[in-house]
Amino acid sequence: MRLEQEKLEKQILAPGASLSSYSRGRQVAEKPCDIRTDFQRDRDRIIHCKAFRRLKHKTQVFIAPEGDHYRTRLTHTLEVAQIARTAARALRLNEDLTEAIALGHDLGHTPFGHAGEEELNRIHPGGFWHNKQSLRVVDHLEKLNLTWEVRDGILNHSGPELPETLEGQVVRTCDRIAYINHDIDDGIRARILCLEQLPADCIAALGSTHAQRINSLVRALIENSSPNRISLGAVGEILERLRDYMFAHVYIGSRPKEEEKKAKHVLQEVYQFFVANPELLPEDWRNDDVRQGVCDYIAGMTDRYVVSVYKKNFLPSPWEI
Repeated sequence: MRLEQEKLEKQILAPGASLSSYSRGRQVAEKPCDIRTDFQRDRDRIIHCKAFRRLKHKTQVFIAPEGDHYRTRLTHTLEVAQIARTAARALRLNEDLTEAIALGHDLGHTPFGHAGEEELNRIHPGGFWHNKQSLRVVDHLEKLNLTWEVRDGILNHSGPELPETLEGQVVRTCDRIAYINHDIDDGIRARILCLEQLPADCIAALGSTHAQRINSLVRALIENSSPNRISLGAVGEILERLRDYMFAHVYIGSRPKEEEKKAKHVLQEVYQFFVANPELLPEDWRNDDVRQGVCDYIAGMTDRYVVSVYKKNFLPSPWEI
């Protein structure tokens, strides 16, 4: 069955698409699966790993929101995967590789979203970047032994370097498409935004609803991409202006973001506590580099778990008589 799928890829995928049979391979060689291609196998490994399950209790933008409809890191990941798969299919790229990269791209994200990332980057020697941590998760912490193409897409979904595969570039673009638009949706739900406040020219160009904006951007991605390059064309500048507005009014300047100071304080205290008491780390997180073990442990925590660790070690408990 795998051989039949690999043959089909050669027949239907566009020039420049990544063929699973031509993968650069894994860090540790494995016998191929009889049923699944290597990229399908990677996708399944990511979905079944513990780090993927923890995404459901990690902040996307709003810390500990009251309401069931706000995005979490997991729902963000699923939205990226859906948008990226649609674009990849239309461009006749490898949909399985695209999906695997999208599902794994945020596995290394901290609790409390980018506030947590900023704090770990400040206090951890050598800094902290969630894209590099995502690669560390799949390579060292979960030991998924993924293909080179998936690992490259995960590492370079953000940061200065572009992924080498077109599929990775699709995910990088669709990540931005997804978060800007669903953060508008959550901002309106949180009543810190209203549609009329958004830049009028951006809304006129992309649409007044979440669905319209996603559709406009995906169409632009499909129409402006080539066998050698993934691009939004001129629409990319419109998306960047909308992103700038979101940074000024939601990501940095909104009322709910004031809670980030408390979140950063929690991460700092928990980090320093375990550095001073490494024997209290769970055994799986102990290694010769104490600070790296502490960083890995905290980065893997969910919002509610890091709060529970903080309460246990820094707040008094009632004495039972």
